[in-house]
Amino acid sequence: MTDTATNSKTIKGRTGDWEIVMGLEIHAQVASKAKLFSGAAVGFGAGPNEQVSLVDAGFPGMLPTLNKHCVEQAVKTGLGLRAQINKRSQFDRKNYFYPDLPTGYQISQLYYPIVGEGVVEVEAEDGSFFNVGIERLHLEQDAGKLIHDLSPTESYVDLNRAGTALMEIVSRPDLRTPDEAVAYVKKIRTILIYLGTCDGDMEKGNLRADVNVSVCRAGNYEKFKGTGDFGYLGTRCEIKNVNSFRFISQAIQYEARRQIEILEDGGSITQETRLYDATAGETRSMRSKEEAQDYRYFPDPDLLPLDLEEAWIAEIKASLPELPDDKRKRLMADYGLSQYDAIVLISEQAKADYFEAAAKGRDPKLVSNWVTNEVSARLAADNKDFSENTLPAAHVAQLVELIETNVISSKIAKEVFDHVWNGEGSPAEVVEKHGLKQVTDTGAIEKAVDEIIAANPDKAAAVADKPQAIGWFVGQVMKATGGKANPAAVNDILKAKLGL
Repeated sequence: MTDTATNSKTIKGRTGDWEIVMGLEIHAQVASKAKLFSGAAVGFGAGPNEQVSLVDAGFPGMLPTLNKHCVEQAVKTGLGLRAQINKRSQFDRKNYFYPDLPTGYQISQLYYPIVGEGVVEVEAEDGSFFNVGIERLHLEQDAGKLIHDLSPTESYVDLNRAGTALMEIVSRPDLRTPDEAVAYVKKIRTILIYLGTCDGDMEKGNLRADVNVSVCRAGNYEKFKGTGDFGYLGTRCEIKNVNSFRFISQAIQYEARRQIEILEDGGSITQETRLYDATAGETRSMRSKEEAQDYRYFPDPDLLPLDLEEAWIAEIKASLPELPDDKRKRLMADYGLSQYDAIVLISEQAKADYFEAAAKGRDPKLVSNWVTNEVSARLAADNKDFSENTLPAAHVAQLVELIETNVISSKIAKEVFDHVWNGEGSPAEVVEKHGLKQVTDTGAIEKAVDEIIAANPDKAAAVADKPQAIGWFVGQVMKATGGKANPAAVNDILKAKLGL
């Protein structure tokens, strides 16, 4: 069987074409200083079991107390996903035994989640858009962590994460390719960061995805969409806790190929939970997929149903920041940017804000190019996010102004930027210090042109028959002037002198 392209909705198998169908469950850690049902602190880097209350440790008689801020963050996220906010929701106990779960159950929301259906518009790599339905968002507490590599015979339990608030965002099976899945997770992450409800740090596990993958014969997905009959789709397998965009894509590609090979060999797919081994590049069986009844869900007797007031929801809605989709449309309308440029800028809130600060009174396209290319490239080389950028936006604005006013050329601007990035001062100071002003004195340019033509009479004569050869003369003049000559003036003078 051939490999699947990451943007193709069909995969060629030995016996015909297949389609991938995916739904994702994104687990986002709520940005909060305290846990969901206790006052214990939340934070990365604390020593083992330093952020654990008696509630988190499951001591007898300890009662959970709901953190209002976490509820507010969930409502804010639901509004940001343009989803239904349920005024009444309920917490349930999901019962299972595991050493990192001291209570023997996880408090979650199965039957009545805090957020219902919504739709997210996602930008594909080719600039097109597709919609992904949100089925629900519910609040739940995280479990602790088992550490197996400190001893050859024992496992250690760290309960720092136990009780940490998570939002589980469940999508509809609307994703069709690995690229779409990655684009969707990126979009959700961007929305959460804009809202300030999750920091989106995947390396720390603060945002991770469970990917449900199934395959069906080509054409069956369309039948499913037309009828809502899940019988048209294949049996799904859930790949747990994938925490990078690259691994999401790789896990989907491997799992789809694995399922197709089994089906084409006459086998059947077992619904199960799998793990992705990034080192081996494969998914491995973890356990059979449990159903709701296996967890013996029931309403948590220690927590009353959650009733939200309409006025409080309206207050949260009024406090929402400008969301990525709205910002993209506004940047295109206010600054005349292309859709591509706007999408690149809004991918990070700090990048979009920086652009707007630098673009006041300047050529927006030029500013956008410097922000998305040079500044972003330098930050990436230093392994930094845009939010860690220390270069003042005013420096980019001044650099663009120097280009616009012909003080420096675009080529010299890159040299100026090098000096500015290395902390040598503002662009104007660098230009003055290093003598980088563009030569606009036509007399000086004319002198250089005359000297080069005189030294190369054969090339000058050949230009009449081969006008594109003027490029060689432009290069020589720029070289003679240290790259400082105004390119437009150089071209004009050369054309006049060479009779073009």
